[in-house]
This record gives sequence, C-alpha cells and structure tokens, in this order.
Amino acid sequence: MITLTELKCLADAQSSYHILKPWWDVFWYYITLVMLLVAVLAGALQLTQSRVLCCLPCKVEFDNHCAVPWDILKASMNTSSDPGTLLPLPLRIQNDLHRQQYSYIDAVCYEKQLHWFAKFFPYLVLLHTLIFAACSNFWLHYPSTSSRLEHFVAILHKCFDSPWTTRALSETVAEQSVKPLTHSKSKVLISSSGCSADVDASKQALPYPQPGLESAGIESPTSSVLDKKEVEQAKAIFEKVKRFRLHVEQKDIIYRVYLKQIIVKVILFILIITYVPYFLTYITLEIDCSVDVQAFTGYKRYQCVYSLAEIFKVLASFYVILVILYGLTSSYSLWWMVRSSLKQYSFEALREKSNYSDIPDVKNDFAFILHLADQYDPLYSKRFSIFLSEVSENKLKQINLNNEWTVEKLKSKLVKNSQDKVELHLFMLNGLPDNVFELTEIEVLSLELIPEVKLPSTVSQLVNLKELHVYHSSLVVDHPALAFLEENLKILRLKFTEMGKIPRWVFHLKNLKELYLSSCVLPEQLSTMQPEGFQDLKNLRTLYLKSSLSRIPQVVTDLLPSLQKLSLNNEGSKLVVLNNLKKMINLKSLELISCDLERIPHSIFSLNNLHELDLKENNLKTVEEIISFQHLQNLSCLKLWHNNIAYIPAQIGALSNLEQLSLDHNNIENLPLQLFLCTKLQYLDLSYNHLTFIPEEIQYLSNLQYFAVTNNNIEMLPDGLFQCKKLQCLLLGKNSLMSLSPHVGELSNLTHLELIGNYLETLPPELEGCQSLKRSCLIVEENLLNTLPLPVTERLQTCLDKC
Repeated sequence: MITLTELKCLADAQSSYHILKPWWDVFWYYITLVMLLVAVLAGALQLTQSRVLCCLPCKVEFDNHCAVPWDILKASMNTSSDPGTLLPLPLRIQNDLHRQQYSYIDAVCYEKQLHWFAKFFPYLVLLHTLIFAACSNFWLHYPSTSSRLEHFVAILHKCFDSPWTTRALSETVAEQSVKPLTHSKSKVLISSSGCSADVDASKQALPYPQPGLESAGIESPTSSVLDKKEVEQAKAIFEKVKRFRLHVEQKDIIYRVYLKQIIVKVILFILIITYVPYFLTYITLEIDCSVDVQAFTGYKRYQCVYSLAEIFKVLASFYVILVILYGLTSSYSLWWMVRSSLKQYSFEALREKSNYSDIPDVKNDFAFILHLADQYDPLYSKRFSIFLSEVSENKLKQINLNNEWTVEKLKSKLVKNSQDKVELHLFMLNGLPDNVFELTEIEVLSLELIPEVKLPSTVSQLVNLKELHVYHSSLVVDHPALAFLEENLKILRLKFTEMGKIPRWVFHLKNLKELYLSSCVLPEQLSTMQPEGFQDLKNLRTLYLKSSLSRIPQVVTDLLPSLQKLSLNNEGSKLVVLNNLKKMINLKSLELISCDLERIPHSIFSLNNLHELDLKENNLKTVEEIISFQHLQNLSCLKLWHNNIAYIPAQIGALSNLEQLSLDHNNIENLPLQLFLCTKLQYLDLSYNHLTFIPEEIQYLSNLQYFAVTNNNIEMLPDGLFQCKKLQCLLLGKNSLMSLSPHVGELSNLTHLELIGNYLETLPPELEGCQSLKRSCLIVEENLLNTLPLPVTERLQTCLDKC
C-alpha cells in the first residue's frame, strides 16, 4: 500500500519539473484531465446501466421492418386507390414474453447488432488519453534524458535560491539605476584623467541606499552580506554548472526525444480526428435487431433502443473538440521547434543589460532546456546565467578572499627584503584581496601562482609602491590603475609558466627603469614584436630576458639604444648572432648567461662604456681574446665563472683597470704571474678549480678585499698573501692546508675566514690580531677552536654578530 509520504515525494518530484513545462505542456495537462473525465463518465454510465439496450419483439414485418399501427395506417392511406393490394391487419401489441426472455434478447442484440464504437467509446477515450499522457511525460522518464533533466532541475533550484544570485542581480540593477545619476561626475573624471571612470563612480555611489531597488523587490547589494557557508555553497554550484555544461552541451538527445514525442502526438491527433467523427454517426437511438432466436422467443426481429446514445453523442462531440484543441496545440509546439533555432541559446540581451558581459552562448541540449525554461519564466534563465559567468565567479571568489585575508593578516605578511624594502609576497591565492590596498607602506608587491589578478583603480592608494613582481600569474590592469603605475612603477618582473606575449600594458610604463622578462615571449614573437611597444620605454635602463633566442632581438638593440644593462639568460640554447650588440653604445653591464658560447664574441669589444661583463655558464674553454679587453678602458668587472676554462692567458695583465674577476667553477691549474699586474683588483674568486699553489706575487694586489680559493688542492699559503692588508674576506675551505701561517694576525681588516675542510691541527694564537673577525664568520671545525688561547676564544664567543 502506498503511504502518504510516498505520495508526497511523488507529487514533489512531479512539481519540480514544472520549470521545464511551457504553456502548451500545461494546456495539454488540463485537456488530458478533461479527456480522462469524459472517459470515466462514459464508462460509469455504461457500467451503471442495467439495460443498455431495451428490445421489443416485432410481431408483424412490413416493408422489411417492424410494422406498427402507424405504419399500417399510413400504408392504407397510400393504397386506398388500389383495392387489390393486401394490407396487414392492425395489431394490438402485447408484451407476452417472459422477463428472462427480454434479458436474453437485450444481451444478444447488444453483442450482435450494436456497433463496436458505441460499445467501446469510453475505453477508446481512455486509451487515447493514456497515450497522450504517456507522450507528454515520456521525455521526463526516458533513461537517456531523465537523469539530465533531474540534474538540471536540481541545479536550477539551487541557482534560484542561492543568495549569491540575488546579490549579483541586485548589483546589476543598482549600477543601472546609478549610471544616470553619476553621468556628469564620470565626465569630470574622464576629462581629468583621460580614461573612463564610470565604474568608479558607480562603486562610489553603491554604498548609499538605492530607492529603485526596494521598489523592484531586490535588496541593496550592501545589505546582503554572504557568510562563509553561503560562499562555499555558491562555489559548489559554479563547479556543478561547469560539469553539467560539459556533459550536456555536447549532445542533443533531449531535443530529439521531445521532438519525436510531439510528432507522435500530431500523428495520433490526425488518426483520431479522422475516424472518430466518422464513427460518431453509428451511435443511434433506435436499432433494428434481426437475430435468429425464434426458437426461444417465437420472434426473429426486434426493435431496440440504445439508452446512452444521446449522451454518448454529446460526450463524443465534446471529446472531438478536445482532440482538436490538443492537436492544434501540438501542431503549434511542432512549428515552434521547427522554426526556432533551439540548439543555441544566446544571453546577448542579458550581457547588454548586466555587468556580466562574458556569459557564453550554450548549445544543443543545454540550449534547448533553457529555451523551455524561458517559456515558463525567463527569470530562471537569468538566474542560471549568473553561474555561467566567469566574472560572477571571480566576484564571488573576491568576496571570499576579502573575508579570509583581513588587513591584520596581510600586515603579518609584510617583510623587509634584501634591499631593505617593505615587501608583500602573496602566494597561490584565488585573486588579489581588496584589503591589500589598505597597506600604504608596501614598496614591493610580489604575486606568485595566482591564476587571475586584476589591479583596480584602488591600487593608487599604495603611494609607496615602486616595484611589482608577477610570477606565473595573469595580470589585468584597469585604466585608472595603469595611469598610476605609469607614473610610479620603477621595477617590473614578469615570469610565466609557458611562453607567451608580453602584456600590452607593460609598454605604457613610461617611467619604468628595470624590466625583467622570464619565459614570457617566444623567439619568433620577440623578433617580430611591434616596435612601438619598446620605443615608449624611454627611461628603461635595465632589461633582463630569460628565453631561448637565436639572436638578440632587434627591437632591443634598435629601440633601446640608451639601455645601460642587458642581461640575457638563453637557458642553454646557442646564441648565434651577436653583431647587433655594436649598436648598444651606452651599455655599461652585459650578461650573456647559458648562451652556449665557445669564444668571447668580438662585438663586445666595441662597447667602450662597458663596466661589467658576465659570461656565466657558457662553453668557454679558452679566453685568448681577453687581450682585446684592454680597449675597454671602463671595464672593471669580468665574470668568466662556470665554464670549462683550462688556463688564464698571460694577456690578462693588460687589464689594468680590472677590479673584480670571477674565475670560479672552471678547470684552471695554474695562475699566470701577469694576473697580479691587475693591481686594482679588489675581488678575486678562484674557487672550484684545480690549483695547487698560489704565487708569492699575490702580494702586489694591495687593494684585494675578497679572495676565494675554496675547493682546490692548495697545500701551503704564500706569505705574500698576508701582505694584502685590505683583505676582508678570505675563503680557504676544502683544500689541503696542513697549517695556517701566524702572519694571518696581520690582517686587521679580516671579517670573514673560512678554513673548514682542511688538515689543520691547530689554529695560530695570532688570530687575536684579527680584531674585526666575528665568531659567526669564522668557519672552522669546532675542535680547532679549543686549540686557541682562552682570551681569544672568549672574545670570539662573546661576539656573536652575523657576518
């Protein structure tokens, strides 16, 4: 037995599909109910009648039918002129049959003589009604469509009831009502800043109550604050809509099933309207019954009356009218499906009227379902579309982000970087919290692994912002924000996961001084880049490119002649063409890193203003061209580290102005004495080579402050090393030293000493003379500290400052 709970669930399930039933479906439903009533009424009348036919025997037949007194009288009047005609005598009708004989005759005549349409009319109506009802609900229960429709209805109800839907639509209504009020204000802002400020003006007006909203039945956006649970529910709806669209938009099963059931209805209508009116004439009141039952009753002809004939005629006529209405409605629905483009649904009108201009058009079954929903109520599609918009989803994420990242939490993320600047580093967020713009002390803003970042006009509140880092993120800049960055931003670092074009807004930063581009341009794109981009960066002094190029881009050499520092990291790809370097006459620093260079490019020797040259991680084996560096009078820093250099040519002594030389991570075994003619050297790094000794002539480097020979095979230090009185940093780790000369105490300026990884047994007590040496900057095994005199150890232990 079906319980009330089960009936309630069934009713709820049926009522949930009302969204997918247009007006003609509802009209069909009511017509079907009336048809069902007609069938029930006709069937009840037929079942409740004890005698459907009432038959009387015919005692005299005249003119092939029963003769009654009136027939005889009429015949006598017509034949009075013909006396030879034999007329039947007038008879007196007597009901002299038994009651059971009458019942027998009624039953036989009902079966033998009554037309089948008159007998089965109620059942035909019931059958037709059930077929119509089955056709109307077939698509709702067909296995290939029911699950999709049920899923759609469930999502649609959640979209309709979600507080986020109400908020999004109310914001649209608010901005539409605000625009006329703020039009004059927008014009003032446009004339002063040169860019549109409609959005800003609207946002400034939004916090105030909007009288038009309450009258429209929508609450003001500021009055509806979503809590965390509501935000999570809305995020879940976005994910469900995406999956549903991906699953349904590729097929048109629902459309085809719905079309087929309408075609079946039209065909059934044609059949019914063809035969029902024809057989309607067979429902008559009087029926002449001629059956051979004379052996039982004594008569073979009977005159019967069909008692339900008149009422069945009325019901049948009414039924025909219902079928015609049903058929016309079905024909209209078929015409609607054929003439309309129901396999695509466009939100064009909504995109024009709302803020969500990115609502996509949908296709196939998804589009068809929305067309049906529109026939019921267009508001359902509007509310559903909110969850198709990425703009809407981003706004929701922004609200959630703002609730999570408060001003206090963001302040805790502020740090001082190596340049002593206040930096805020945001990592793997869903967006940029609006509260960031409340921290006016930010100097460096670093955004990493944030999929979509939009800089609004409120970035202008960061008055101290000078540096922006964007790592593996997509950054969109509003026009007012771009105007602020154009005036204030000095350093920009861009790094993307995959190769891509440089954002166009970068070329509007006219005051930019340093630009770092990593994996953001393809070689082909860089060489064909529109020149008007780089030529606007007139104040650019430093350019860093990390990519895989075959040549230095022409846009760099031709449009940035005033560039002072160029750094190119080619990530191991061979840099073939370097002749256009000659054009960069103002270049002071050049870094060619991982460019697979086998020799020092000759074009470098034309850069007379060059101060620093870095050729790190190339394939240099010899540097015979080093003699040509003597023409570069300003060259003071030469870095040939991380190569395969086997020896240093004697011509190194010609570089008299050299102050910094990095030759670490090579294969050098001997040092030429000419190296020590570079008396201006302050920094000399020979770490990670194959040196076995250091020449005594190192004493001529009187300006030497940094000397590193870590990870070599040196067994003894020359006394000349300790004549370099300005030495501050001495790195001798991972060598073969057996002892440390007492002359180390003469290095009064020494602040950093590395001895770990040698074969030392004791430390000289003369280390007491190194008054600037701190314990934390003495890198040595702990057991060797015990070999020092107690006063020296105590002084080192009490001074724990970092290097």
